[in-house]
Amino acid sequence: MVGLLGGSFDPIHHGHLIAAQSTRDQLGLAELRFVPAREQPFKQGQHRAPVAARAAMIRLAIEGEPGLVLEPIELDRPGPSYTIDTLRALHEREPGQRFILLLGADAAAELGAWREAAAIPALAEIAVFARPGTRVPSSPLISRRLEVPALDISATEIRRRVGRGLSIRYWVPDAVAAFIAAQGLYREGQG
Repeated sequence: MVGLLGGSFDPIHHGHLIAAQSTRDQLGLAELRFVPAREQPFKQGQHRAPVAARAAMIRLAIEGEPGLVLEPIELDRPGPSYTIDTLRALHEREPGQRFILLLGADAAAELGAWREAAAIPALAEIAVFARPGTRVPSSPLISRRLEVPALDISATEIRRRVGRGLSIRYWVPDAVAAFIAAQGLYREGQG
Protein backbone atom coordinates (compact mmCIF):
# COMPACT_ATOMS: atom_id res chain seq x y z
CA MET A 1 0.00 0.00 0.00
CA VAL A 2 1.20 3.51 -0.84
CA GLY A 3 0.48 6.46 1.43
CA LEU A 4 -0.53 9.79 -0.07
CA LEU A 5 -0.10 13.01 1.89
CA GLY A 6 -1.39 16.00 -0.02
CA GLY A 7 -1.37 19.67 0.77
CA SER A 8 -0.05 23.08 -0.11
CA PHE A 9 3.32 22.57 1.60
CA ASP A 10 3.75 26.35 1.54
CA PRO A 11 6.37 25.60 2.93
CA ILE A 12 6.89 21.99 4.02
CA HIS A 13 7.98 21.87 7.67
CA HIS A 14 8.97 19.48 10.42
CA GLY A 15 5.34 18.95 11.44
CA HIS A 16 4.61 17.51 7.97
CA LEU A 17 7.71 15.36 8.08
CA ILE A 18 7.09 13.96 11.55
CA ALA A 19 3.46 13.17 10.69
CA ALA A 20 4.59 11.46 7.46
CA GLN A 21 7.28 9.38 9.15
CA SER A 22 5.04 8.45 12.05
CA THR A 23 2.12 7.36 9.86
CA ARG A 24 4.48 5.51 7.52
CA ASP A 25 5.86 3.57 10.49
CA GLN A 26 2.43 2.88 12.03
CA LEU A 27 0.99 1.59 8.76
CA GLY A 28 4.13 -0.24 7.62
CA LEU A 29 4.13 1.63 4.31
CA ALA A 30 6.98 0.93 1.93
CA GLU A 31 6.36 4.33 0.34
CA LEU A 32 4.75 7.59 1.35
CA ARG A 33 4.26 10.18 -1.36
CA PHE A 34 3.96 13.91 -0.77
CA VAL A 35 1.43 15.29 -3.26
CA PRO A 36 1.70 19.08 -3.53
CA ALA A 37 -1.50 20.69 -4.79
CA ARG A 38 -1.05 22.96 -7.74
CA GLU A 39 -3.92 24.94 -6.26
CA GLN A 40 -6.01 23.70 -3.35
CA PRO A 41 -9.71 24.31 -3.99
CA PHE A 42 -10.20 25.82 -0.51
CA LYS A 43 -7.11 28.04 -0.89
CA GLN A 44 -7.46 29.35 -4.44
CA GLY A 45 -5.29 32.42 -4.95
CA GLN A 46 -3.77 32.08 -1.46
CA HIS A 47 -0.59 30.09 -2.18
CA ARG A 48 2.39 32.30 -1.46
CA ALA A 49 5.08 30.30 -3.27
CA PRO A 50 4.74 29.00 -6.84
CA VAL A 51 4.04 25.28 -7.16
CA ALA A 52 7.52 24.62 -8.61
CA ALA A 53 9.13 26.19 -5.52
CA ARG A 54 6.87 24.20 -3.18
CA ALA A 55 7.82 20.98 -5.00
CA ALA A 56 11.51 21.90 -4.82
CA MET A 57 11.22 22.42 -1.05
CA ILE A 58 9.64 18.97 -0.67
CA ARG A 59 12.49 17.40 -2.65
CA LEU A 60 15.03 19.14 -0.40
CA ALA A 61 13.19 18.12 2.78
CA ILE A 62 12.99 14.41 1.92
CA GLU A 63 16.30 14.01 0.12
CA GLY A 64 18.05 10.86 1.25
CA GLU A 65 15.06 9.54 3.23
CA PRO A 66 14.12 6.11 1.85
CA GLY A 67 10.42 5.63 1.26
CA LEU A 68 9.50 9.33 1.22
CA VAL A 69 9.00 10.64 -2.32
CA LEU A 70 7.52 13.55 -4.22
CA GLU A 71 4.44 12.62 -6.29
CA PRO A 72 4.31 15.22 -9.10
CA ILE A 73 0.91 14.25 -10.53
CA GLU A 74 -0.75 17.59 -9.70
CA LEU A 75 2.17 19.81 -10.72
CA ASP A 76 1.44 20.08 -14.43
CA ARG A 77 -2.32 19.57 -14.33
CA PRO A 78 -4.30 22.81 -14.33
CA GLY A 79 -5.82 23.74 -10.97
CA PRO A 80 -7.72 23.55 -8.83
CA SER A 81 -6.40 20.20 -7.61
CA TYR A 82 -9.23 17.87 -6.63
CA THR A 83 -8.31 14.70 -4.72
CA ILE A 84 -10.83 12.60 -6.63
CA ASP A 85 -9.20 13.54 -9.96
CA THR A 86 -5.75 12.75 -8.59
CA LEU A 87 -6.83 9.35 -7.28
CA ARG A 88 -8.46 8.46 -10.60
CA ALA A 89 -5.31 9.46 -12.47
CA LEU A 90 -3.13 7.42 -10.10
CA HIS A 91 -5.34 4.33 -10.56
CA GLU A 92 -5.15 4.75 -14.32
CA ARG A 93 -1.36 5.08 -14.17
CA GLU A 94 -0.88 2.31 -11.58
CA PRO A 95 -3.67 -0.25 -11.92
CA GLY A 96 -3.89 -2.62 -8.98
CA GLN A 97 -1.97 -0.34 -6.59
CA ARG A 98 -3.65 0.21 -3.21
CA PHE A 99 -3.54 3.72 -1.78
CA ILE A 100 -4.20 5.20 1.63
CA LEU A 101 -4.99 8.91 1.78
CA LEU A 102 -3.52 10.55 4.88
CA LEU A 103 -5.30 13.60 6.22
CA GLY A 104 -4.81 15.91 9.15
CA ALA A 105 -7.90 16.35 11.30
CA ASP A 106 -8.29 19.91 10.01
CA ALA A 107 -8.52 18.71 6.39
CA ALA A 108 -10.77 15.80 7.40
CA ALA A 109 -13.21 18.26 8.98
CA GLU A 110 -13.83 19.65 5.47
CA LEU A 111 -14.08 16.21 3.84
CA GLY A 112 -17.84 16.44 3.33
CA ALA A 113 -17.32 19.54 1.16
CA TRP A 114 -14.77 17.89 -1.13
CA ARG A 115 -15.69 17.15 -4.73
CA GLU A 116 -17.20 13.64 -4.96
CA ALA A 117 -16.09 12.85 -1.41
CA ALA A 118 -18.29 9.74 -1.23
CA ALA A 119 -16.35 8.21 -4.16
CA ILE A 120 -12.92 8.57 -2.51
CA PRO A 121 -13.01 5.39 -0.32
CA ALA A 122 -13.44 3.25 -3.45
CA LEU A 123 -10.08 4.60 -4.67
CA ALA A 124 -8.17 5.01 -1.40
CA GLU A 125 -8.62 4.16 2.23
CA ILE A 126 -8.81 7.33 4.34
CA ALA A 127 -6.72 7.62 7.49
CA VAL A 128 -6.77 10.72 9.69
CA PHE A 129 -4.23 11.94 12.21
CA ALA A 130 -4.90 14.50 14.88
CA ARG A 131 -2.99 17.75 14.96
CA PRO A 132 -2.59 19.95 18.04
CA GLY A 133 -5.88 21.62 18.94
CA THR A 134 -8.00 19.50 16.61
CA ARG A 135 -10.06 16.36 17.04
CA VAL A 136 -10.54 13.66 14.43
CA PRO A 137 -14.04 14.18 13.03
CA SER A 138 -16.52 11.35 12.86
CA SER A 139 -17.29 10.32 9.28
CA PRO A 140 -18.20 7.03 7.61
CA LEU A 141 -15.57 7.90 4.96
CA ILE A 142 -12.73 7.65 7.49
CA SER A 143 -11.50 4.11 8.09
CA ARG A 144 -8.53 4.72 10.40
CA ARG A 145 -7.45 7.15 13.06
CA LEU A 146 -3.73 7.57 13.68
CA GLU A 147 -1.76 9.12 16.48
CA VAL A 148 1.21 11.29 15.65
CA PRO A 149 3.47 13.30 17.96
CA ALA A 150 2.02 16.73 18.66
CA LEU A 151 4.17 19.41 17.06
CA ASP A 152 2.41 22.74 16.76
CA ILE A 153 4.13 24.18 13.69
CA SER A 154 2.19 25.85 10.91
CA ALA A 155 3.19 27.04 7.46
CA THR A 156 1.29 30.26 8.20
CA GLU A 157 3.50 31.02 11.20
CA ILE A 158 6.65 30.15 9.22
CA ARG A 159 5.63 32.60 6.49
CA ARG A 160 4.95 35.28 9.15
CA ARG A 161 8.36 34.70 10.72
CA VAL A 162 10.13 35.02 7.37
CA GLY A 163 8.12 38.16 6.61
CA ARG A 164 9.25 39.70 9.91
CA GLY A 165 12.87 38.71 9.34
CA LEU A 166 12.88 36.09 12.12
CA SER A 167 14.72 32.78 12.01
CA ILE A 168 12.92 29.64 10.88
CA ARG A 169 15.74 27.37 11.91
CA TYR A 170 14.34 24.23 13.57
CA TRP A 171 10.91 24.98 12.04
CA VAL A 172 11.92 23.60 8.63
CA PRO A 173 14.85 21.47 7.43
CA ASP A 174 17.99 23.55 6.95
CA ALA A 175 17.95 22.97 3.17
CA VAL A 176 14.40 24.34 3.00
CA ALA A 177 15.34 27.42 5.05
CA ALA A 178 18.29 28.05 2.71
CA PHE A 179 16.03 27.67 -0.35
CA ILE A 180 13.47 30.11 1.09
CA ALA A 181 16.22 32.67 1.74
CA ALA A 182 17.90 32.18 -1.66
CA GLN A 183 14.59 32.50 -3.53
CA GLY A 184 13.38 35.43 -1.43
CA LEU A 185 10.14 33.61 -0.60
CA TYR A 186 7.62 34.91 1.96
CA ARG A 187 9.24 38.30 2.45
CA GLU A 188 7.09 41.29 3.44
CA GLY A 189 5.32 42.88 0.50
CA GLN A 190 5.22 39.66 -1.56
CA GLY A 191 2.00 37.93 -2.64
